Amino acid sequence: MVFTIMQGEKVIFMKNFFNSTRNQTLRSSVKGAILQGLAPDGGLYVCEDLGTSPIDLHTLLDLTYEEMAPIILSSLLPGFTKEELKTAVSNAYGNSFSTKEITPLQSVGNDYVLELFHGPTSAFKDVALQMLPQLMSLSLKEEPDKKVMILTATSGDTGKAALCGFQDVERTGIIVFYPKDGTSKIQQLQMETQEGKNTGVCALYGNFDDAQSQVKSFFQSLGKGEIAHDENLLFSSANSINIGRLAPQAVYYFYSYMQLVKQGKISLFDEVDFCVPTGNFGDILAGYYAKLLGLPVHKLIVASNANHVLTDFFQTGVYDRNRPFHKTLSPSMDILISSNLERLLYYMSGKNAPYISELMDSLNTKGSYEIKPELLTQLKELFYAGYSTDEECMQEIHHVFNTYGYVMDPHTAVGYHVMKEYQKQHNDHPCILLSTASPYKFSAQVYEAIEGTRPTVDEFELMELLSKRTNTSIPKNLAQLKTMPVLHDDIVTKEQLKDYVLSKTEQLLSK
Repeated sequence: MVFTIMQGEKVIFMKNFFNSTRNQTLRSSVKGAILQGLAPDGGLYVCEDLGTSPIDLHTLLDLTYEEMAPIILSSLLPGFTKEELKTAVSNAYGNSFSTKEITPLQSVGNDYVLELFHGPTSAFKDVALQMLPQLMSLSLKEEPDKKVMILTATSGDTGKAALCGFQDVERTGIIVFYPKDGTSKIQQLQMETQEGKNTGVCALYGNFDDAQSQVKSFFQSLGKGEIAHDENLLFSSANSINIGRLAPQAVYYFYSYMQLVKQGKISLFDEVDFCVPTGNFGDILAGYYAKLLGLPVHKLIVASNANHVLTDFFQTGVYDRNRPFHKTLSPSMDILISSNLERLLYYMSGKNAPYISELMDSLNTKGSYEIKPELLTQLKELFYAGYSTDEECMQEIHHVFNTYGYVMDPHTAVGYHVMKEYQKQHNDHPCILLSTASPYKFSAQVYEAIEGTRPTVDEFELMELLSKRTNTSIPKNLAQLKTMPVLHDDIVTKEQLKDYVLSKTEQLLSK
């Protein structure tokens, strides 16, 4: 079926359109969805035809990561040509990763760890945030008079990866908000030292949920016409609420699976499990997207820390953010509002937009919602959820290093613990654990977990000690932070965010 969509005086004919999770009449082309980030009603953009044309797995077997990515992305982002995607992938991954595999797969005991941290900021967000600027630039070509301001909330890793990806990109500015005292020292330094004439970084009093909620509120006010701004200025997001950020993450699910096939660990079409440490539900949602495209996924294991709102949800069907917020050893997962869960519920409820709107209204007004029992039953068939305490996280780092000589960061350790808990009951499929950050972003915690003590030295001396103890190398981008000047030291309250955005936007895009 071909749909006709009016945009101003232009008529767009699309077979594969994107619409809001909360209102299917709010439609956009893929490039329009990427430029907007969030739908006008606060919903997330989803592709109605996702999953109707599975990928032929045979065609992926002998491909490199860069050869595989355009094939998968063309299914997730219809509207970009194959040639556009090939160029974008080449620009994104050609020179910015330290390994040719982009996301290498390591054996750890009888399990497999997919290392997603070999990009320019040593976090899994690099895989998507090296691609998103390419997709954004391609989308902007259709809007030659417009500029884009990227607004992003971060719990630690997204911020630096987004800043790095969008640094000095033409006709684009970026402002990142992070919770004051809510990231590791290295994560904070990565953002504070960011160069680029179009980059802005600001701490916010509160936690990640406060930052994310305020950014989303800003977008919703834009959608309602409550914020006056230049009509040639677009505001968008680099968080995984942006479909252009989410889609590239599905590629490494296919890539890791094909690595197991090529290594003879499984046969093509054998099912595997994936375990994902998650907070905002974007990384694991990409695994669900991969399954919709035909990847043989048996179980998606949702790993949380002490902020286990997702664990409780998948066990009870009740999502309740009205609970204490815990600062943990895995700060990138310190989240109580998992935005991308909305997309999963949309698809698994049979694309019931009015129902999703009702749930999100309840979350906004009451801080909670409860899904229908039959929907919970469906979720449990595909998802398992568990959580790890900080103590269990430290124990896993110690155990895995002493047993296998492998060094994990705290987020990966959370995932490892939950994976092992699941395997006590269900161990009939190979499991791939997604490792989301370099251990050197959390040297103090990792060193203490391995050695049992933490010397009273700074982060950089701890990196050196960890390197010597584990015989591993410090990523260059982290080592050089020691001598880089702090360029960003702004801080605002929640109430000041809107005015700050407008003022900073004018400053950055006028350069």
